[in-house]
Amino acid sequence: MTEFREKADVCVIGAGHAGCEAALACARLGLETVIFTVSVDSIALMPCNPNVGGSSKGHLVRELDALGGEMGKNIDKTFIQSKMLNLSKGPAVHSLRAQADKAEYSRAMRKVLENQEHLTIKQAEVCELLWEDIREDRQTGNLSKSAEGAGRKPGNPEGRDTSSKETSSRDDFLIEEEEGFCENRTDSTDKGNKNRYLKKIKGVRTFTGMVYECKAVVLCTGTYLGARCLCGESITYTGPNGLQAANHLTRSLKEMGIELRRFKTGTPARMDRRSIDFSKMEEQRGDERIVPFSFSTDPDSIQKEQVSCWLTYTNEKTHEIIRGNLDRSPIYAGIIEGTGPRYCPSIEDKVVKFSDKERHQVFIEPEGLHTNEMYVGGMSSSLPEDVQLAMYRTVPGLEHCKIVRNAYAIEYDCIHPGQLDATLEFRAVKGLFSAGQFNGSSGYEEAACQGLVAGVNAAMSILGKEPLTIDRSEGYIGVLIDDLVTKDNREPYRMMTSRAEYRLLLRQDNADLRLRKKGYAVGLISEEAYQALLEKERLIEEEIGRLKDTFVGANKEIQNFLEAHGSSALKTAASLAELLCRPELSYEALAEIDRGRVPLPAAVPEQVEIEIKYEGYILRQKRQVEQYRKMEKKLIPRDIDYDQVPSLRLEARQHLKFFRPASVGQASRISGVSPADISVLLVYLERYGRT
Repeated sequence: MTEFREKADVCVIGAGHAGCEAALACARLGLETVIFTVSVDSIALMPCNPNVGGSSKGHLVRELDALGGEMGKNIDKTFIQSKMLNLSKGPAVHSLRAQADKAEYSRAMRKVLENQEHLTIKQAEVCELLWEDIREDRQTGNLSKSAEGAGRKPGNPEGRDTSSKETSSRDDFLIEEEEGFCENRTDSTDKGNKNRYLKKIKGVRTFTGMVYECKAVVLCTGTYLGARCLCGESITYTGPNGLQAANHLTRSLKEMGIELRRFKTGTPARMDRRSIDFSKMEEQRGDERIVPFSFSTDPDSIQKEQVSCWLTYTNEKTHEIIRGNLDRSPIYAGIIEGTGPRYCPSIEDKVVKFSDKERHQVFIEPEGLHTNEMYVGGMSSSLPEDVQLAMYRTVPGLEHCKIVRNAYAIEYDCIHPGQLDATLEFRAVKGLFSAGQFNGSSGYEEAACQGLVAGVNAAMSILGKEPLTIDRSEGYIGVLIDDLVTKDNREPYRMMTSRAEYRLLLRQDNADLRLRKKGYAVGLISEEAYQALLEKERLIEEEIGRLKDTFVGANKEIQNFLEAHGSSALKTAASLAELLCRPELSYEALAEIDRGRVPLPAAVPEQVEIEIKYEGYILRQKRQVEQYRKMEKKLIPRDIDYDQVPSLRLEARQHLKFFRPASVGQASRISGVSPADISVLLVYLERYGRT
């Protein structure tokens, strides 16, 4: 059989939300990029909930946009309802959420990819990764081909060379689930050696036999790898929405020594709008003034009429039907092997685990402007079709509902992300990066953020530049990636505001101020956008200074103003900044007594008010960040032999050998590593001058 070849710089496998961001990042940085998908019609598909953003997820989309990503711009073009969540709480947890027109979102993103220079879309299933075994000097980082044999590479279609048993098992990982720890298996002959064996990506092969030679690969397989969908006793071996599953790549990954596991997620049914009685539900409207996701979107350009969503509830009759049919649920019948998401449970799980609850919320959301399909949020299920119809029809407003698409659970292969560095590159495979649900996360937003980071770092590794890294004090993206690569997550990971220690600093409103400079440094933010950021910073600083230097006296006009706003009278002169610290007063309200005010862009007063009102808390959190960074700066040598660290507990030793943390700070966040273990490690590093 004749073997056809193409050359590229980067191959991105999968065109979901992670794959789109990864491919766009690489192409925009000037690298010839090929993105593979099982169906061109499924680019940026939303197989589950038809929305972008939400609590903490809105932060991620804003940060992604600040770095130069596309998701925020795309949802601004295709949303049908927008709402800012948690407005009754402080600004740290305000989070934007937009209902999407699913079909339009996919079409708009596909158009962006199709018109992106240096990017090629290819409908094909990648069934094999091509690599060679190499040796890395741990001290210099120099790479060379292994003298003990090459692994699978272009021109070796029959399989990798297994003549050397030592190299073939060097990077195998053993997960001892019942003991709750991980161990990185290495041969005793390698202990203390300054060299280690790695693999280096050389290309990919499609199912039809086409070979694409490349310098880096980004895995963004989502929920398609080895996927099967379950609806009661019915099992279909497909990806989401009945699309073709990727059934051949798993074997290649296992041959490389990459550890895989099974996770599970699910989606609720879709109903025909004409069969729903909305008069029995509570209407959920969008915000009167729409706030865009992207910092580059003009707010005035997206003000439009919005569609409504609807809220209803389950009841005891619903729960009785579910409890009476649990034996027919694949989840409780033992058919499903994968672990499901804790924070997005099926309705079966809700009824069983929260048996004290008399009802659960059900959100009815439109899938788009040009379809009658309605998404039944909060009632994902894997129960048989007849049970689904019976339980849905007990919900007020759904008594006569007609199901367009059944709810189902989906199982898929993913990795243990502890095999990755913070750059999202596999530690054992040079040039192989990974992003999205394949990394054990859940959600479109988490996937997109990982996709951009993985794509940028794939490009940086090829260009010989410094990688893009974001730490926990810089962004929710940093929290997300750090949690993935340092914690033994045994279920799909979901971002939440409570996971961020410094969330008062990591607000969605200041994502551009925190991260746009990083996007500019890697080349994804234009000079014009960068200069606009610097101007915004200048205006904020000047306005804060002006308010602190502008004083008003305790005269009658000021006292009347304060009384009218329910604020206590002044006994002496006070600055406008001091008045702004009062909870009942706002920057807008102070305009009445602020004679020297000049018009400013809307984003500037927002930052000024937050910075002044929460100044004490912000300063305290900045001091906490300084302490955090001290630990992050204590680097752990790449060639450290944890077996030589005295007094280190066995469990900690095993976890540290598996996760290979880059710093003491990162080591302290690894599950199973205690503060006492960190103290032992610090003493060892200090004694031997290793930091």
